Amino acid sequence: MISVFGSANMDLVAYVPEAPRRGETVTGHRFRTVPGGKGANQAIAAARAGADVAFLGAVGDDGFGAELRATLSEAGVDVRCLRQVPGPTGIAHIVVDDTGGNSIIVVPGANGTVTGPSGDDLAAIAASQVLLLQLELPMAAVMAAAQAARVSGVPVILTPAPAQPLPDELLDTVALIVPNEHEAAAITGVTGAEAAMDALLERVEEAVITLGSAGALYGSRPGERLLVPAPKVNAVDTTAAGDTFVGALAVARSEGYGVEEALRFASAAAGLSVQREGASTSMPTRLEIEATLSD
Repeated sequence: MISVFGSANMDLVAYVPEAPRRGETVTGHRFRTVPGGKGANQAIAAARAGADVAFLGAVGDDGFGAELRATLSEAGVDVRCLRQVPGPTGIAHIVVDDTGGNSIIVVPGANGTVTGPSGDDLAAIAASQVLLLQLELPMAAVMAAAQAARVSGVPVILTPAPAQPLPDELLDTVALIVPNEHEAAAITGVTGAEAAMDALLERVEEAVITLGSAGALYGSRPGERLLVPAPKVNAVDTTAAGDTFVGALAVARSEGYGVEEALRFASAAAGLSVQREGASTSMPTRLEIEATLSD
């Protein structure tokens, strides 16, 4: 089983020809609401990629919370540890331009009330093969979940987004960190994927830096480096590509795939997701991923 301790948001998505600059108003093509949040996205991606998944987090007592719970459950995610708290569910305001690029504002809502794992959360983490973490919950809560995983001998995969300073106490618990190129630069203070990888590996044992259409760079402390190219596709919406990649990567690692095979599996999943609109709605099934890999 894969456990995901993280955020659940309703994505409020506006599609525009070009993202507005400061002080500018633009007319959009379309607006839609899509269940999302980095934690929920990764849980759905992992479930669709073939894993048993438990989601640990919180939603509000509003309509968005009920919809998020239903979406996770329909995707096959175990939501018994998903708390309901008074107040609004988290939201993400997303602007997607005609090139498929996006900008995002997150308002935490119920996510901000999570101060740490509950007793039921701790039991789920202990029973897991992998714990997925992101940084859309309060840092203290993320660290508490990571420490619980360490005590139980459960590997932690961390997506360091939104990028922020990472305490050594957190990184000491992390088996694999998966930033994108911008997050890697923000965390390490250096630019360029190779240089950022060098800096990351001074603090963690393994890292993958996702590079969008340029692929994914893997590194480990024994000195292994591997660049796996991304599939060549026509992207329409990159909103959930990173979360799809991480969810699929966790599945592959939990099933014992080798490094290159796992990265190709994750890249195929992400490549499928960017060809569809939305976050959770864009994530491929195991059959779709395997069909892409067999082409």
